[in-house]
Amino acid sequence: MEQLVEFARPVINFVNIVSHGASVAPGAIGVNTPATFFGHLGELFILTHSDPMDPLRDAFVSQERQPQAAPPVTFTGRKTLVAAAALVVLIAGALLIRPARTGDDARPPGPSERARAAVGMGAPVAAVDLSALVADREKWVAEHPKDEASWAVLGSAYLEQARRTADPAWYPKAEGALKRSLELRPAEKGNFDAMTGMGTLANARRDFGTGKKWGELVRAQEPKRWTAYPVLVDAYGGLGDYKAAEKAMERLVDMRPGLAAFMKASQVYRDRGWREDAAMSMEHAGGAAKAPAEKAYVLFRLGELAWERGDDAQALKQYEAALRTDPGQAAALGGRARVLAALGRGGEAVRDYRLALGRAAVPALSLELGELLESLGRGDEAKAVYDGIPAQAARSGVNEELLLGRFEADHGDPAAAVRRLTAEWARHKSLPVADALGWALHKTGDDAGALEYAKKATEQGLRLAEFSYHRAVIERGLGDVAAARRHLEEALRTNPRFSPVRAPLAKEALATIGKPPAGGPENMQPTKPWVAPELPKAKPVPKPKPKP
Repeated sequence: MEQLVEFARPVINFVNIVSHGASVAPGAIGVNTPATFFGHLGELFILTHSDPMDPLRDAFVSQERQPQAAPPVTFTGRKTLVAAAALVVLIAGALLIRPARTGDDARPPGPSERARAAVGMGAPVAAVDLSALVADREKWVAEHPKDEASWAVLGSAYLEQARRTADPAWYPKAEGALKRSLELRPAEKGNFDAMTGMGTLANARRDFGTGKKWGELVRAQEPKRWTAYPVLVDAYGGLGDYKAAEKAMERLVDMRPGLAAFMKASQVYRDRGWREDAAMSMEHAGGAAKAPAEKAYVLFRLGELAWERGDDAQALKQYEAALRTDPGQAAALGGRARVLAALGRGGEAVRDYRLALGRAAVPALSLELGELLESLGRGDEAKAVYDGIPAQAARSGVNEELLLGRFEADHGDPAAAVRRLTAEWARHKSLPVADALGWALHKTGDDAGALEYAKKATEQGLRLAEFSYHRAVIERGLGDVAAARRHLEEALRTNPRFSPVRAPLAKEALATIGKPPAGGPENMQPTKPWVAPELPKAKPVPKPKPKP
């Protein structure tokens, strides 16, 4: 506004020169001075009526004038209109000359715009916004089939649909759209959005080796492109290279601190066993989150961290907050079911598990539901759930070898579990695979081989009650009672209700082993009475000779 006033000031001065000091003739539009223009004392005052100014206004004006008033002249309405028209033209010209800016549009972004921004950042997206983005880009590429950027956006949107709904049909669609983008503009020409999308897709399918290749390709061509680093964090973590994942995360935080970086930092810290750092980073992510879907995902992750450290009340609080923020989030429903089961509210937990599976058919939730039903004595229902898990995993479109290995070890054929997990270990040497393979070997009776993998799972950072329990049972099978007791206590100290099936077994095993014998560990007591050693006598220090 101040710029417009300055722009129009010459015209105002011109009107002032022409209009100095006239009394307005009745029936004409007149000009008088001084007056107020846009809240400042100025020179232009247009009367819209023919009556002379009242005495109060005259008194006000007289105070503002100089002691000697200018001689009056007559100013007709025609001159007033000419001056006003010139002013309008100048103001309009100023508005036309000034280019439009991004901030000029005060309208909030639409659903598809919100979803596109979130997908480009790797953030969770609301279901409504995501559907709007998919419909918008599908319509666009139908009319513009050679727009490689829109194909890349569409592929990323399909992938987010797959992750949100666990519907395997979205994965081939995402791959097709991303490959179409790469056909139009190959990777050699820097189609970074499609390349990043392919890496993210590979990680979502748990093909971490392929994800690593795409992420490293983007980094090699454009080291300062921050979107490559979330892909690398996930890929390195899935492959078990946790130091490389940490380096990639630190680079990401340096380049682009924000929601995506803080979430990856929390993930890395959790895998390294740094619980406080993981929780703090996720809280930072919550501060950076803007959309409800983003906030809901952060709340869900905070619930997972609380659950893993055995804080049931805090975990339940975070899961329920996530569901209030985004009621359609199936993962938060599954988390709440897990906590309710731990709190002894089995009926409510079964309800939540079934609701979650109705929204997203995730095999891991089915396995948890089956074990809960088994612990409640509802064996027939549990068997029905168990029988459907292999087919559900086969339809998921994701590498579920780890979950199937765990399922076979506890509820199927342990030898088949060993074969599956041995092959999975050759591809992905992560801590969860090491734990599952060690447990499967124990189930086949090979405790010596199992202990090697149990140590890998528990000695590199990640602190989970399930892992400590598995190692304790393996050590007990080898006759190492002291080590078994130590790891049983660690499991129950980490999360005393970590599983509706295995937590009671851990308590029973610890009670069976009992407390360690008095006097401390074996071979710590001396076999002979202690005798104080003879210490050498200190030599006397000669006194310095006095100076002559």
